[in-house]
Amino acid sequence: MIIDKPAGVTSHDVVARVRRILHERRVGHTGTLDPFATGVLIVLVGRATRLAQFFSGAEKEYQAVVRFGYSTDTGDLTGKSTSKISELTMRASPLTWSDREIEEALQSLRGEVDQIPPMYSAKKRDGRKLYELARRGETVERRAVRVKVGEFEALRCGERSLKYNQDGTVDLAVRVVCSAGTYVRTLAEALGERLGVGAHLVELRRTRAGDFSVASAVTLDQLKDKVEEEALATILLLPDAALRSIPFVDLTEREAQRVRQGIAISLSRHSDGAAAQGDNVRMRDEAGNLLAVACYDAASKSLQPRVVIPPED
Repeated sequence: MIIDKPAGVTSHDVVARVRRILHERRVGHTGTLDPFATGVLIVLVGRATRLAQFFSGAEKEYQAVVRFGYSTDTGDLTGKSTSKISELTMRASPLTWSDREIEEALQSLRGEVDQIPPMYSAKKRDGRKLYELARRGETVERRAVRVKVGEFEALRCGERSLKYNQDGTVDLAVRVVCSAGTYVRTLAEALGERLGVGAHLVELRRTRAGDFSVASAVTLDQLKDKVEEEALATILLLPDAALRSIPFVDLTEREAQRVRQGIAISLSRHSDGAAAQGDNVRMRDEAGNLLAVACYDAASKSLQPRVVIPPED
């Protein structure tokens, strides 16, 4: 199911709430959102939790608000200022840039870029999450990660791109389409650097994760209502539908029996199967139910089950 995560709670909190609402222990999510962020959180329930790996690498889309004027130690509004706001408000003129200057700064951050994960993140170092070290006042060296920013654009409000605040800060609403693992907070800080001023995020909303948009999401309250109305099926996606972007093959009963045992099958009769080494392929039974996700082996022209979905209890 797709949950519209509210602000002020962690992704783990959302999972815990879903467990209580559904009375189901097997619940997980496929991509953490910061506590202050909102929007699309893919939640897997029951047997579908085995499929998490096939969702976590999906492209993401966000709408965010970048505030220029000062940076924070977390890169967002929850952190402490690392520069004095008074230095900004005492300036002779407010921060201002032309649309062309903003576009040039945005353009410089599109494409493949190297990002250093922020200290306040869930990345691990020697088994410890970075934010745990950060809260203890520790800073450790982090290796840069290559990410892809497909789109990074300013969103206009009427004829203006910039919104001027009473304290002298300036806000810019942006839209980002990026690869999994991209930190929008880090993008905001980099944008500030391009424009010569500290910056941080004050709003972040994930509007899409892979094929799933916020338009198809439900709130936690709506989920509770659906359960009380005994209408949960109207918002649950079957595993096969959830992985619709992955190519599939339909199996005979004999092939299905082999797959349930984790045994590879030949792809020779499946002419429309995956053609590239390592491709993922859905394996469905004669009724169209998802049995497994397999990996294509080009040398043997066979499909080796990677994850087998157990039958309903």
